[in-house]
Amino acid sequence: MNHWLPFEWIAAVRFLREGRLQTIFIVGGISIGVGVIVFMSAMLAGMEANFIKRVLTSQPQIQLVTPDQIARPLRNAAGEIEDAVVQRPSQRVISIDQWPKIVNQMLAMPEVSAVSPTITGSVLAVRGDASRAVTLTGVEPETYFNIVKVPEYIVVGEARLTSEDVVIGTELAKILGAAVGDKLNLQATAGANRVLTISGLVDFGSKGINQRVSFVALRTGQSLLGMIGGVTTIDLTVKDIYAAEIIARRIQAATQVEADSWITTNAQFFTAVQAQIYTNTLIRVFVGLSVAFGIAAVLIVSVIQRSKEIGILRAMGTSRGQILRVFLLQGGLLGFVGSLFGAAMGAVALVYWHAVARQADGTEFFPLVLEESLFVYTALLATATGLLAAMAPAVRAAKLDPVVAIRG
Repeated sequence: MNHWLPFEWIAAVRFLREGRLQTIFIVGGISIGVGVIVFMSAMLAGMEANFIKRVLTSQPQIQLVTPDQIARPLRNAAGEIEDAVVQRPSQRVISIDQWPKIVNQMLAMPEVSAVSPTITGSVLAVRGDASRAVTLTGVEPETYFNIVKVPEYIVVGEARLTSEDVVIGTELAKILGAAVGDKLNLQATAGANRVLTISGLVDFGSKGINQRVSFVALRTGQSLLGMIGGVTTIDLTVKDIYAAEIIARRIQAATQVEADSWITTNAQFFTAVQAQIYTNTLIRVFVGLSVAFGIAAVLIVSVIQRSKEIGILRAMGTSRGQILRVFLLQGGLLGFVGSLFGAAMGAVALVYWHAVARQADGTEFFPLVLEESLFVYTALLATATGLLAAMAPAVRAAKLDPVVAIRG
């Protein structure tokens, strides 16, 4: 019934079937290795997606701010500096010079996907006898919400920011005893104050942030902080998040502002993600090597066991190329079949672990990410590994002298 199959396929499948126990063990070993690779890769992808969601949707990927103010010593005469102690000045809240021009420059950059000017300063939030110093951020909702996904973190109310609205953190609302719809008096250090309506409560997953965060419309923030027409920061989102630091350095070199990327401001988180990527890569390499050596060992034993059969085939006119292809096909088949079982094992283990592993608040530890490309690449990698591992045994089998093999 296999008359339509090439000789190499018939011989390769027959050898694998005759050494059934060896074949089962090596397929099992490959399956475990592939399962580990699939499980680790998919879990890392899920954790990375979770990291991006938690960190990069709650803050800008690049933030442009005014440079630190530096005290300069007075000069008495040309080349003569006054002998005095120069102290670092207090950092006043000042507007970015020519910020509309910088915004247009950023929008023209192909690497940048979103730009939003904002104003940030400290104010006092007062409600009745309760008060709290908070960080006020004035934003343009239509652009800012493309960078910081405030609506996704709203737990009560909505992310409405008209000139009469304010969105505050959940912990701040508890401290002030406030709820959505209540009035909140915001007082700036310069004396300006506004009474705004709380339109929504936001939860960024950090108690410290939720105690001090507040959002208002850009013009409201400018009015409160006494900076009409000014902004203190320009927030950006870039297309390649891992190139944010490089882009930030380029922006800083081309403009008169300081550029801070999320990689710098979240150095520990970034290092942790990089460490996970390196660890996963090392695990995949060592698992791949163990699979390759396992396939090679089994096929070398097979060549030794079947040396007489190989000699007879050679004596009957089978070419060295055909013998070579027989053992290469065995390696490729072992890798491919093992990858199918391994991918299924890895996917089942991942689904189970995703259902079992939970954080302290009961939410998922990581989102379930199972991309088709992962299984395709794993199958190709396992098959290629099988072919490479079979190369040495296949060459050895092809070089066997038929007379010596039959006598042996």
